[in-house]
Amino acid sequence: MSIETTPASTPDPEWDKLVSGFSADPAEKSAGPVLQETANVPVNRPDLLGDMPLTPEWARTSTGWRARAAVGKVNSTRAFRRWVRRQNTEHGHGAQVFRGMRRTFLWVQGTEGVQVATARREVQQAQADYKTAKWGHDLRLIPTKEKDRRRREMETAFAGSVTAMTKYRSAQRDARTRRGARGALVAAAVAVPEGAGIYLIGGTGGVIATGSALLALALIGRRTMGGELYIDREAKIGDGDRLNEEMLNRVYRDARIISSDAVLGMLTPCVLTADGAAWEASFDLPSGTPTEKATAVVPALASGFGVTKAQVSQTGGDREGRINLRVSRKIPFTSGPVPGPLLHVERFDLWNAVPMGVSERGESVATEWFEKTGLFGGEPGSGKTSIANNLLLAAALDPTARLFLGDGKAGNDLRPFADIAEAIDTEGDPAALLRILEHVWQVILPECKRLAREHGVAGFSQALAKQDPRVRFTVLAIDEWASYMAMAEPKVAKELERLLRLIVQQGRAYGVIVLAATQKPDADAVPSGIRDIISTRWAGRCLTPQASDTILGQGRAKLGFNGQNILKDQRGVGFYQTGETADPTLMLSYFYDDGRKSGVNEVALLLDRAFELRAKAGTLPAGSVPLVDQLRALGDDQANILAGLVDAFDVRSDSEGRPAEWLPGAVLIEYLAASGMDVSADALGRLVVRTEEDKVKRAWEGSRVLGYPRSRVIATVRDRFGLGE
Repeated sequence: MSIETTPASTPDPEWDKLVSGFSADPAEKSAGPVLQETANVPVNRPDLLGDMPLTPEWARTSTGWRARAAVGKVNSTRAFRRWVRRQNTEHGHGAQVFRGMRRTFLWVQGTEGVQVATARREVQQAQADYKTAKWGHDLRLIPTKEKDRRRREMETAFAGSVTAMTKYRSAQRDARTRRGARGALVAAAVAVPEGAGIYLIGGTGGVIATGSALLALALIGRRTMGGELYIDREAKIGDGDRLNEEMLNRVYRDARIISSDAVLGMLTPCVLTADGAAWEASFDLPSGTPTEKATAVVPALASGFGVTKAQVSQTGGDREGRINLRVSRKIPFTSGPVPGPLLHVERFDLWNAVPMGVSERGESVATEWFEKTGLFGGEPGSGKTSIANNLLLAAALDPTARLFLGDGKAGNDLRPFADIAEAIDTEGDPAALLRILEHVWQVILPECKRLAREHGVAGFSQALAKQDPRVRFTVLAIDEWASYMAMAEPKVAKELERLLRLIVQQGRAYGVIVLAATQKPDADAVPSGIRDIISTRWAGRCLTPQASDTILGQGRAKLGFNGQNILKDQRGVGFYQTGETADPTLMLSYFYDDGRKSGVNEVALLLDRAFELRAKAGTLPAGSVPLVDQLRALGDDQANILAGLVDAFDVRSDSEGRPAEWLPGAVLIEYLAASGMDVSADALGRLVVRTEEDKVKRAWEGSRVLGYPRSRVIATVRDRFGLGE
């Protein structure tokens, strides 16, 4: 069961105030021109003469020093609060001082007491033996020889008693001497600094010396009676603590990635990124530990760091067992959408890399789409339309690119592209999609192949496009392919699958970009024969790891690239993979508002610009060029007259922009005359042939006059020139 939303860590106004000035949030940055070269700022440039990067260069600037000082102030406040909480435990400094005093006393007392006690026991035993021997000797009624023997025993016992007493007194003297020496040493260690401090500095010196003595006692008593040292095991990034090697090793041990006695091989220190948004570190796992063992237990690591799963990012290094770790201080990509940079571009060349979004580090992610195809998947509302719009709008701003679009869910996402699309289906009709695929396969691809043979090349290239304007991109975008397949008859579905596979396989070299989007591209939705040859993948939020693997490839979820870990409020966020061998990148798609969020329809603005570019370049589809312009482009006198008539009806449109349905003949002749065309009533009647019903007089400005319906003019245009609306 996945967690939909997870509350962020407890807000800390001090820290937020500190890092707010480091850099603006990506959503607040003004988007610059596409593909402009960014400054080469060495943020974490490695130390070429050393074995690892040391202090980041930004931290050695004046701004960096001020930032580090401010960080130190915040962390000092937190450290004091933790110190106060610690005092009530057995690790409190008062308890440590008491244990230090006790252990010092025991050291001064030493082990001589055991020797004294042993000697005392020997004295007591010797005295008891002497008393027993003396009592036996003092008996009167015993033979002389027995009495002599008992006398000798009494004398021996007396001598042993004297010896034991001597040994006892010697042990006492030795104990007093040794205890006195140790006591004097301890007293000197306290008294000498105390006296020297008072003599040299005064009362302040005495206070310093006393503090030093208490510190020494606290160090002596730092271990509990059970031998445990104080370790702040609750230190977590989510609580505002800094990442260090101790925390890193503890978290990876608790997650059972490494054993209790193993340590991570640090390649870089644990550093805070320049914008203060995340902690980063690179390290090697112990020998024999695979990368997958770490990437598969993100929830356990997140628990250890005190953050959500979405805040922990692990990517493999340049060899097995190497980890690049990034732990964001806040849930990434929750500050709002990032405006797309195409808003600031007058025209786009699809041979260039298309800006698709921003990574966790705020870096722009761009993709060169030549010889690439795309598969975008995720649950409803995950942001598939947002990621797809990056490519579609870029292609729209390239007046040479042809668009063929199909929307299987019969929604409104692709309708705004209707005026510039060569062919479009917005009703989810499998037959209409079949006609589109047939046109691409039977017309577009053969034209591309003939053009390549004409130039003697195997496929298109940017250099060839500069030489021959006929070299153009073709974008085939199909939204909700699964809906088409579900609605199609078996025969139609089979043909759709066949044509799409052929287009994907053969179109890449000729600039045919196929983009498919669906909620879960499994074998039922997108056949594996097609899915496996699509190079670029994007996996938004998924309900299961299996669904994420269906998009990105089998086993990706175990390596940490799991769309289930994306939170529900992270719309437009997904794992983006641009090649079969490349690791996916967690990124936030650029956002182009359709008017529902801010009231400004950015998509419409871009498509209006695209329409103007294509009109100037002469690449608008025939159905997208206004009928008046199509007629005038013919250069025929009758076509010009009909264009004037159509224009006259359009000029007299109603409040909703709908052209007039009927106009008097005199009004039409007057409008043509004003446009420089001298046309008589008879000539107009011969050009636009009316039925008897059309010749019936109608009311116009208080009288009844003859006129012409607009439908008859349009019918004349269609009959004479094959054009229509």
